[in-house]
Amino acid sequence: QAQLVESGGGSVQAGGSLRLSCAASGRSFVTYAMGWFRQAPGKEREFVATINRSGTGTDYVDSVKGRFTISRDNAKNTVSLQMNSLKPEDTAVYYCAANGPYGIRSTRVYDYAFWGQGTQVTVSS
Repeated sequence: QAQLVESGGGSVQAGGSLRLSCAASGRSFVTYAMGWFRQAPGKEREFVATINRSGTGTDYVDSVKGRFTISRDNAKNTVSLQMNSLKPEDTAVYYCAANGPYGIRSTRVYDYAFWGQGTQVTVSS
């Protein structure tokens, strides 16, 4: 069972950058596909990015393509989300999620059984 803890959120002006990190407990991290989701006030949780178990395949929501990069370090049990050129509409609570064991990368919330507590990202104009 994966336990996830996010860090790296904060406040930044439009055009700035933040790097989110998610630390996973347990020895089976490499068997989980990982994802980042976000939820803005009054809105449903939405997919942001996902990465497969080996780190060789990724997917992104169209609104963040070219600005965000998801990566993972299986030796350190971490997954990261580098966010550049941030916009006010990126403001949300960001969640790390794990699909597995032996899951595939997915854009669907319900494919992920394990979630972190979330970290706030606020982008001001």
